[in-house]
Amino acid sequence: MPRLQARLAALPAGLQSHIQRVKDIAQELALRHGVDPRQAALGALCHDVARAMPDAELLRRAAELELPIGLLEQRVPLLLHGPVGAELLRRDDGLADSSIYQAVYWHTTGDACLDSLGQIVFLADKLDSQKIGRYPYQPLLREIAMEDLDRAMLEFLSRELISLAGQGQMVHPAMVEARNGLLARQRP
Repeated sequence: MPRLQARLAALPAGLQSHIQRVKDIAQELALRHGVDPRQAALGALCHDVARAMPDAELLRRAAELELPIGLLEQRVPLLLHGPVGAELLRRDDGLADSSIYQAVYWHTTGDACLDSLGQIVFLADKLDSQKIGRYPYQPLLREIAMEDLDRAMLEFLSRELISLAGQGQMVHPAMVEARNGLLARQRP
């Protein structure tokens, strides 16, 4: 994807640093779980390509790309940066890898359909050391992620759902579905 480097270079420096940290974590997790580290690096590099877009542009692009825009996305357009980024990479940059597409699309909320690569990108994003203030349980999450991606996803989603509900905030339906899907896989 020749345009990816240009997309990344156009992002703010802080976001570029975040993406590099996520790439390093994703490669480490990939090696641990038998996933191609080059694919994990590419997924991590792609995950936030639309993160710097202003809210109005995310809403406009999502509408143009015919992406679903629910009540939560209308109130918090930043939630659209994964889907918008995935679609831009697919339509404009020739991204044909379904696994990377899904990883980028769902890296914020998670989804029951995520394969190991998608789970790695999702978790690596949350394990960025700069997010320790938001996720003080990162050391535990990292430990679990090194052993079991499903369990780590479940741990994160459970904690995040409790946190959001406890703060009186809305919870994205995809987070609930992802958690339910993980629970269903664990129980016969």
